Amino acid sequence: MTHIANIPKKNRKPIAVDLFCGCGGLTIGLKQAGFNVIGAIDIDPLSVLTYHENHSSVKVYTEDIRNIEPALFAEDLGLGKGELDLLAGCPPCQGFSTMRTLNGALDIDDPRNDLLLEFLRFVETLEPRAVMLENVPGLARDKRFGYFCKQMQQIGYIGESRILDAADYMVPQRRRRLIYMAGRGFSVPFANPAGKRKTVREAIGSLPKAGESGDPIHDMKEKRSRRILEMISMIPHDGGSRTDLPGEYWLECHKKCNGFKDVYGRMAWDDVAPTITGGCFNPSKGRFLHPEENRAITMREAALLQGFPPKYKFPITTNKSAIALMIGNALPPPFIKAHAKSVKKALLAN
Repeated sequence: MTHIANIPKKNRKPIAVDLFCGCGGLTIGLKQAGFNVIGAIDIDPLSVLTYHENHSSVKVYTEDIRNIEPALFAEDLGLGKGELDLLAGCPPCQGFSTMRTLNGALDIDDPRNDLLLEFLRFVETLEPRAVMLENVPGLARDKRFGYFCKQMQQIGYIGESRILDAADYMVPQRRRRLIYMAGRGFSVPFANPAGKRKTVREAIGSLPKAGESGDPIHDMKEKRSRRILEMISMIPHDGGSRTDLPGEYWLECHKKCNGFKDVYGRMAWDDVAPTITGGCFNPSKGRFLHPEENRAITMREAALLQGFPPKYKFPITTNKSAIALMIGNALPPPFIKAHAKSVKKALLAN
């Protein structure tokens, strides 16, 4: 592989690496912002398969990041210390409760054992010029994130984190996320909100009829009982909720609980969607019903509501839950694109 240092900066795009790449949402946003993504890591084979189908020029490592030596990884990519322009990623966080051994006697909630600190390990070795990290808002209150920020400062990075709504950056869904951006010796500003929002109608309103489109992930069938189908058909179009149903159609679990009012709800055409999750194919998991058709959103619709390009490839499989999980866990490309543009601008100025 050609060493990055041998390519004049004026002749190349800024170089990026995507850790915990999933099916590629972050990489899309980086590419759209003008970065050349050369390397990626993820442990999930199906996600890597999807990633490779769409980003064949990127060298992807299907492995537990804890087993990868950052120096060898950089050498394999032709990167010397300090030559990477941007290290980006979303380390999975398995919740923020204390983990214990089976008998509960030993507290093993050691921040140095967390995947967030694996990201830090790569920063310390590669010394990228800039860093972008995205995660759930709850991480802001966790001691592991405090430790991460302190260590980043000690090794020379000027960083800041904010909790932002992806809907403010042309992602057609409400999605509050923590994003941390830092530069080695310089600060990286956050992107300004777009000033308008993209609606459900703009994202999926022009799609062909599901089941007849020729797109495998738009045509995947769904199975519902007759009673559930009848209940769905009675929910008012364009934002209706299960609370609009006559009492005899309420499920027993809903009668006993005053919360979770979004379940079995329809999306509204001229609003953003709710947060797209790994359960987005199941109306019992949230407001995931189509605005007017009597079905849950399709996997293609879910991908578009996450901001994926219309032709993004997903594996042809009958396992809808596996595809939904990949899509729900992905980073929305327009959100990443907006902030990656700010990173690129800061890199050019420093």
